[in-house]
Amino acid sequence: MDELTHGGSGRVSSVVFDVGETLLDDTREWGRWADWLGVPRHTFSAVLGAVTANGRNNAETFNYFRSDFDLVAERQRREQSGFGEEIADEDLYPDVRSALAALRRAGLWVGIAGNQTAKAAALLDQLGLPVDAIATSGEWGVAKPDGEFFRRVIARASGTASEIVYVGDHPENDLYPAKAAGMRAALIRRGPWGHLWADDPRVAESADWIIDSLDELPRVLAAE
Repeated sequence: MDELTHGGSGRVSSVVFDVGETLLDDTREWGRWADWLGVPRHTFSAVLGAVTANGRNNAETFNYFRSDFDLVAERQRREQSGFGEEIADEDLYPDVRSALAALRRAGLWVGIAGNQTAKAAALLDQLGLPVDAIATSGEWGVAKPDGEFFRRVIARASGTASEIVYVGDHPENDLYPAKAAGMRAALIRRGPWGHLWADDPRVAESADWIIDSLDELPRVLAAE
């Protein structure tokens, strides 16, 4: 096994990944939500961008189009209508399989844990990704940025908190709470949140690494 280290701060045993805009390109899913609401996709995307730029929860986007919007209820209606959640190979970013496989070859425990439904966990599992475990907030009953979510990540992964790297695109949901839990963290400059906040001084100070591609991870984790 190749021992991966970070700047002399110790061995890395596990790498755990966020899902949306880290592993998955959410373009298709957001488009399907726009279609479900009967809103032009460009309009929906623009409002989502404004919500994101203001540092607010992306779920607030729906309320601009329907003030009484209930995300849980609408997800159920979508499923019942046959227009439910889908995750396919085409939704994966191109570097996902190669990066996960490289980390596994390096002897690391590799996991996925994000704010997704229980169905999403099953759909991700069907993709046959080279990972040791997949978990979602829908299965655990607790969502990021709640500290309990990250305590569950630590309990599930291999090694102590300081030996676990959490990789995500969202400072408030991924980077800061992972660091608060004692983990190391990499922020990927990808998706709306990653691009908007990767150059923020607080992000630069908090992140152990800021990367542009998941394929960078094996190299940067191995760097002395």
